[in-house]
Amino acid sequence: MSDQVESDETIAALREEVAQLQHAVFSHAIVDQAIGVVIAYGGVRPDTAWDVLKEVSQHTNTKLREVAESVVRWPHDGQLPEDLRSALTASVSRVNPQHRVVQPTSP
Repeated sequence: MSDQVESDETIAALREEVAQLQHAVFSHAIVDQAIGVVIAYGGVRPDTAWDVLKEVSQHTNTKLREVAESVVRWPHDGQLPEDLRSALTASVSRVNPQHRVVQPTSP
């Protein structure tokens, strides 16, 4: 194999790796924001909010990133899909029995 072909393959592999890392960083930021929303909504600790998001994802068969995106949009849009809302409320109520259901208001 020529040096040029190896170099081109290395560059392509590095570009793919950079794209994957960028996607991972963006997804992580969205999940962190969703954790903040769950903390505010449910009055729970960050590690518990993370567990709530995972549980909602599993119970609704929705990718965690998609759950996080919906939860982050919720305070702005004032809407959360009913299946996610039900799963979120149930999960928060299990971990925080004093939780009162509150609808976030849009700005």
